[in-house]
Amino acid sequence: MIVFYAVILWLTRVVCAYHDYVNNTLEPAARQLLDFKLEQAKPIGILTTMAGKPVDIRETTTLNNDAPTSNEYFLDDVMHTTAERIPERAVHAKGTGAFGYFEVTHDVSKYTKADVFNGIGKKTPVAVRLSTGTASKGGNDIAREVKGFTIKFYTNEGNLDFLGLNIPIYFYTDPSLFSPLLHVLKKNPRTNLNDITALWDLVTLKPILLHGLFWRYSDYGSPNGYRKMDGFPIHTYELNNKHGDRYFAKFNFRTEQGLENLTTAEVAAITSQDLDYATRDLYNNIALKNYPSWRIEMDVMTSHDITNVDYNPFDVTRLWKNGTYHTVQIGRLVLDRNPDNFFEAVELSAYNPGSLVPGINSPPDAIFKSRRLIYRDTQNYRLGINHNRINVNAPKYLKTYNRDGVPPVNDNMKDVPNYYPNSFSGPVPFVDESRPNERIIVFESNAVDLESPSNFYKYILSDEGHKQRFIDNIVSSLIPVVPEVREKALKLLTLVDLELGIRVRAGVTAARARVRDESLLTIHH
Repeated sequence: MIVFYAVILWLTRVVCAYHDYVNNTLEPAARQLLDFKLEQAKPIGILTTMAGKPVDIRETTTLNNDAPTSNEYFLDDVMHTTAERIPERAVHAKGTGAFGYFEVTHDVSKYTKADVFNGIGKKTPVAVRLSTGTASKGGNDIAREVKGFTIKFYTNEGNLDFLGLNIPIYFYTDPSLFSPLLHVLKKNPRTNLNDITALWDLVTLKPILLHGLFWRYSDYGSPNGYRKMDGFPIHTYELNNKHGDRYFAKFNFRTEQGLENLTTAEVAAITSQDLDYATRDLYNNIALKNYPSWRIEMDVMTSHDITNVDYNPFDVTRLWKNGTYHTVQIGRLVLDRNPDNFFEAVELSAYNPGSLVPGINSPPDAIFKSRRLIYRDTQNYRLGINHNRINVNAPKYLKTYNRDGVPPVNDNMKDVPNYYPNSFSGPVPFVDESRPNERIIVFESNAVDLESPSNFYKYILSDEGHKQRFIDNIVSSLIPVVPEVREKALKLLTLVDLELGIRVRAGVTAARARVRDESLLTIHH
């Protein structure tokens, strides 16, 4: 009997120690396999081929038995492995995601009739993808670059997609700059290395890029993970209420974790240990029920306001001026569920800026018009023409005359007539009587305007410590630039702000002197 109790005591200690190790020693991301085993005490079923045939244990090896070409399990395995990759995104290739909900907290029916934003207490399921800007899928989560912040609301009126950044402005107004900017932010075609000279060369030739570059080189370019950054869909959207009254709004997603950024030194220290820092941080906090949340608000102008300001309020490269708008609270975004399968929920996700709902209408700027085309094209290339039938992208309600093509096709609209219009009970459109009839046409300037980067340096960087870190980052980027381009960049910075130009030039001169002295010292030794 004593031996029996001793064994029971020992087993209790082992089990307690095991649970203590699982629950306290390992972070949720690291213990995922153990968690699965705790939930599934026995194997979940019999292994099968892709066609569903049960696999005999002798078929799990190709040694000393039938030739590999007659082993269906092996053929499934090896051929699927060589074909399971899909093209990575051209931008925002590395990212993570989660599911959650949006809850309305304030009445905004005065501004928009969109069902998703009306009815205090109403909750709408959402999928969110947070990402790096230009890094490849194997890149660094917190490298200094603009981050992506995209939300898909599964509304009763269709999917509403907001595609934004962690900074409130975009880099350019001319869609033809997309490819040049992407190329200079990627690898040099000969060296296959990042080429900072190419970036600064393009910026000096297209100074409109400077404002976005300033945000990148400031502390905002390296947020402390995805939970502690804001999100901005960047465009000015046209809204209408049920009476047809028009308003114009910029949406903001303000982190409730507190905005927090990393210095260059902190980024270097973290990434020397973990290239997946932001991904791990988001996953672990959701797993620990420390659900990240954002306050959703919108900056609003009336139809009268929009035509009487002394700047272009549809210019995605600039901020709205204080005093020309008012801010309205809408609700909260909460992420409370990690995906069960990353590839299915995040890699196969597709966000399209053209996915809007009644009451939220298309922005008139050229960038939005080009994005709704480019995103659709890249998603057709990456995921196939039926990408909106993939589970994570599928709306709550879908009636369409589009069918066939590469799977998934789901029910493929069964036996519904496949043409419109028809006289045989196919789906029909509705009449939105409250949608505004007038269109806004924006004539955008091509002139060089340095007001926005100048204001950024003077007012956004109001703290001297932040301003010095910003200057240090620019100096570091200019040191390896070829002299001709570096000089053009220094002159451009001086035109933006005399103090900025002087301080950056002094920093570059001092840094290059240090490099020269170190080289001479190396030669002497």
